[in-house]
Amino acid sequence: MSNMALATPLDAPAPRLKLRLAALRGWLLLAPAAVLLGCFFLYPVVRLMALSLLDGSGQPSLVHYGRLFGSPVYVSVLGTTLQIAFWTAIVALLAGYPVAYAIARAEPRSRARLMLWVLLPFWTSFLVRTFAWIVLLGRTGVLNDTLQRLGIVGGPLELIYNLAGVLVGTVHALMPLAILTLVPVLEKINRDLEKAASTLGARSGSTFWRISFPLSLPGVAAAGLLVFISALGFFITPALLGSPKQTMVGQLIIEQIQEMMNWGFGGAISALLITATILIFFAYDRLVGLSTLAGGSSEGDAAPSRAARLGTSMLGAAGRASDAFGGALGRVGFARAPSLAGRATVLLTLGFLASPALFLIPVSVSKSAFIEWPPALFSGQWYAALADSPQWLGAAARSITVATLSALLAVAIGTPAAFALTRFNLAGKSTILALLLAPLIVPRIVTAVGLFYLFAQIGLIGTTLGLVLGHAVLSVPYVTTTVMAVLKHHDWRLEQAASTLGAGRITTLRRVTLPLIRNGLIAAYLFAFVTSFDELTIALFVTGGLFGTLPKQMWDDALLKVSPMLAAVSVVLLVLITVFVVVAERLSRPRSA
Repeated sequence: MSNMALATPLDAPAPRLKLRLAALRGWLLLAPAAVLLGCFFLYPVVRLMALSLLDGSGQPSLVHYGRLFGSPVYVSVLGTTLQIAFWTAIVALLAGYPVAYAIARAEPRSRARLMLWVLLPFWTSFLVRTFAWIVLLGRTGVLNDTLQRLGIVGGPLELIYNLAGVLVGTVHALMPLAILTLVPVLEKINRDLEKAASTLGARSGSTFWRISFPLSLPGVAAAGLLVFISALGFFITPALLGSPKQTMVGQLIIEQIQEMMNWGFGGAISALLITATILIFFAYDRLVGLSTLAGGSSEGDAAPSRAARLGTSMLGAAGRASDAFGGALGRVGFARAPSLAGRATVLLTLGFLASPALFLIPVSVSKSAFIEWPPALFSGQWYAALADSPQWLGAAARSITVATLSALLAVAIGTPAAFALTRFNLAGKSTILALLLAPLIVPRIVTAVGLFYLFAQIGLIGTTLGLVLGHAVLSVPYVTTTVMAVLKHHDWRLEQAASTLGAGRITTLRRVTLPLIRNGLIAAYLFAFVTSFDELTIALFVTGGLFGTLPKQMWDDALLKVSPMLAAVSVVLLVLITVFVVVAERLSRPRSA
């Protein structure tokens, strides 16, 4: 007894030392992300924000904020921006969840085909997609013309230049992001739990709402947050598909910086958006429990427990309602109706995602010099012009190079950050996660102008390295959140078992951890790749007009004339990226398959 008593004080510091060493490893994993975001995001943005505190003569002043809060217009625009982002996230989740669920449960070949349909919007230029929706939804567009020919409506419907038109554009652009965030989480759900519930007498509705859906909530939270904060910075979609009533904050910032060269007031508007978004972020964390995505627990006791009981009651009611509805349909001879309705929902959603891209195929072989419907078929002149254009081919090669390098850099930096937040008990996880997601919250125009100032000083304007760094800043948040959502369901006991059998940390990481999360890493890489490949705002500033990426080349061409050349470029990209996705899907399959 005395020996044990004497040994206790000597051994007590050991656990504390291990905890400190573990925390140190976590902070070291966060170090690359801190360096990248600190040097190439936080510092440039803070410099721009500082301009909002100076008057025209360069003296400290709050004149810009006095103008900002002295007019109700700017606060109203902020409210409109938050409203559009909120409804975009809700619609994207409601329509995207069934598709993600179908992909997660599909066989490998069916899964690859479904993923191709989901990714179609990513491989069509954002600008071209918006113009395609104008033609599809306009008063004389494809949809109105079809509805009137069928006698469904007596006159053209107002489908664009309003809130509905903006939501169509934003949901179409961001739903693939929601789906790709949900798929890795849904794949990680142990299907044996559903079989066990069925064995115990639970019907399909209760099984889904009480088991599958709760286990997917980390992915739902991640997808909803990514869509919401991505929608906040939109400016092309509301400008082309909305009316003045749907003006968003990003449009005001661009107007102040690009047209009026009023950096101070543009910085004040950006500060307003950033502040509002951060407040919403932390409110979202408290209500939904985003801290659980980082591997922690919700703070507080009373409120989370009441919310948990309420959520459990709601899910139970949803399960009972689903079972009752399915039973009623079965009694009247429609037992397969729920399954058919689910498949119909998936097909309608995929049709919605694919429609602009499919619309561009006949347009790309049009004889006309303008995008119109119906197109004057057939001519291969636009493909021939594309093949003979060194400018277009060079821009495409540059975009592929930059996207490949920036995606690799983002995965190399974002994955360790995800491990740090998920695996280690670090103080202030929610704050750290908010800082990692900050490049999504800050409007890209602010980041682009800040990088332009910084790169001009260090000689990175018009360089591939400058573009890679700028695109990696935007991609790291997507990678981190995606990998965290996958790691949330990772069984860390497998690593402990490998360690017990004598495997070192590097061997365990290479032979156990990475193979188990490979699908999530591939999804994260795809996120980063498409984020870079379709990025326009940073390219407009960082290239300095010395060379162009493919989105910048398409933007320059669209400013002069919206021709079928843009459609031809998009169709070529669809073919090339289809091959890319098929190869990625084959690589993501289990080796034993």
